[in-house]
Amino acid sequence: MDQERNKQIRFASWVGIISNILLASLKIIIGFLAGSLAVIGDGIDSATDVLTFFITLIAARIMNKPPNCKYPYGYNRAEAVATKALSFVIFFAGAQLFFSSLIHIIQNEPREVPSEWAIYVILISFVGKAILAWYQFAVGKKQESKMLIANGKNMRNDILISASVLAGLIFTSILKLPVLDLITAMLVSLWIMKTAFGIFMETNKELMDGVEDTAIYYKIFDAVESVNGAHNPHRLRLRKHANLYVIALDIEVDANMSIKDGHQIAKNVEIRIREYLDNVYDVMVHTEPLGNIEREQYGLSREIIDNEK
Repeated sequence: MDQERNKQIRFASWVGIISNILLASLKIIIGFLAGSLAVIGDGIDSATDVLTFFITLIAARIMNKPPNCKYPYGYNRAEAVATKALSFVIFFAGAQLFFSSLIHIIQNEPREVPSEWAIYVILISFVGKAILAWYQFAVGKKQESKMLIANGKNMRNDILISASVLAGLIFTSILKLPVLDLITAMLVSLWIMKTAFGIFMETNKELMDGVEDTAIYYKIFDAVESVNGAHNPHRLRLRKHANLYVIALDIEVDANMSIKDGHQIAKNVEIRIREYLDNVYDVMVHTEPLGNIEREQYGLSREIIDNEK
């Protein structure tokens, strides 16, 4: 399953790389021929998108490495690190668009009117980026890859950038108000930076061993309590590596039970958790005598979660 997921991520990355190379080349060439700096700038933005997809491709290759003594849990968190890097690239693209638009407003420079060919290439870019964004979102959601979803959001941002260039053509040539083009670009840039900040914050939970959907705790408690002989699941800890969960918890068993029988109950708990949950990387179950009192104040139980609500 992990190999197939990694394969899908790498394929989606290559689709993004090749598509953006073609779009960037087309926009830059037509931009020069049409005398449109706006289209050239849009083409340069597509060229930077090639970098974001190379980041996902490199991350996918790193994630494919097996665990070792330095990284006993494997390399799956390379996806969270890569997603964090993507948020910076996306934020920089938005900030660059914002400040370039602001400088043009302050300097009150005349805006060029793209020729007819420039309109066509912008429309092609609009459609191409829409298809690419849909594809990245679809694969990202299916494979539970925040990295690909982040690239999908980046492609969606590019649609807005192309739309702002097209709007600039309309404002400049028809309404004779080129400043509205710059104002539109600034609004788009703010939305892009907001998206980048959201992507940055989303990865914090994984890197800090947080959990997005707390309902998963109740699924684990239900799984444990369905096993005969397993009592009082507590000190539950979760951490996520890409789309995989690492689960650790304590359970209580009959104090007079043999070590062999206690081990079998713990094994049954692990099996049952894997039945209740998808994408489980590892389950560590610690057994204690029934009625044992814990001093450690970490991990979760039903009571702790219910009291936090």
